[in-house]
Amino acid sequence: MSDFLNDPPTGLNARPAADPARAGQAPGWEQSVLEKMALGLVKEQRTARRWGIFFRLVFLAYLLGVTLFAVSWFVKDDVMPTGDLAARHTAVVSINGVIDTGGNNSAEIVNRSLQAAFKDEQTAGVVLKINSPGGSPVQSGLIYREIKRLRAKYPDTRLIAVVEEVCASGGYYIAAAADEIHVDQASMIGSIGVLINGFGFTGTMQKLGVERRLYTAGENKGFLDAFSPVDPEQRDHVQGLLADIHQQFIDSVKTGRGEKLKETEEVFSGLIWTGAQSLGLGLADKLGSVAEVARDEFEAEELVDFSRRKSLAERLAKRIGVELGQSFADGFGSSIAGPSWQ
Repeated sequence: MSDFLNDPPTGLNARPAADPARAGQAPGWEQSVLEKMALGLVKEQRTARRWGIFFRLVFLAYLLGVTLFAVSWFVKDDVMPTGDLAARHTAVVSINGVIDTGGNNSAEIVNRSLQAAFKDEQTAGVVLKINSPGGSPVQSGLIYREIKRLRAKYPDTRLIAVVEEVCASGGYYIAAAADEIHVDQASMIGSIGVLINGFGFTGTMQKLGVERRLYTAGENKGFLDAFSPVDPEQRDHVQGLLADIHQQFIDSVKTGRGEKLKETEEVFSGLIWTGAQSLGLGLADKLGSVAEVARDEFEAEELVDFSRRKSLAERLAKRIGVELGQSFADGFGSSIAGPSWQ
């Protein structure tokens, strides 16, 4: 009997011997492993779903871009022209915003609009509607000269500049080429000047213990670098450039306004004036709006808008060109913006 009791159990009542590999593990470890596997699977599914959404969005954006580009390619002009071309009309060309190379106020765009307005046989007169703080001296000068050319080519067609909110700097440079300038008494006029602006960080860098390392080929290549001390000779050179461009501005205003202009140092100092004040200074001729000019000056109340606008395809192509040009310029260390009439 004692031998039977001391023998290991067999049959149905026998318990399996402990697995040496699982010895020392806490109860419930199997459930913990399963939970970790499930969480890992959920994370993998979430990651896969997010990447799937990302690639679908990229594809949709690409498809949308291609579609817009294809559609806009056949629509070169968003507005060119609008109105009753059959009736005797006043042609309107607008300059709204900053005058620059890449936008709708570039010389290329504005000049083509002006050419179409003057060429139209039903045009009684042209209104150049201006609401601009200024911009590029080059683009402003190109538009100024084209107005002069068109006025000489079509001597019987008058061009009157009508100022709404602002006609400053490059905007006024352009207006000076018109036969007359009409304003509202609260318009902002003038700012006959030119500037180049920037910042200097040399003192800040010294306080922070930052050393500027600039390598150039050409002793003046890095002039006006914001992180280098100002060189007096380079500063004088830049001031000379500004004075030269400023004199070009002054000469053009004098030529355009003629004897109507009251030439004083203040007029050419860069100050801005109200429309009411500009009349007394000879910077403007009359008070009037586009509708008033069409009715009273041209006797053609029908307005036809000849303002051209770049299509989406043109804007995209221009933007790509600008980005490539900027990348090229950055590679050669271009560190200064062009002069601005703003």
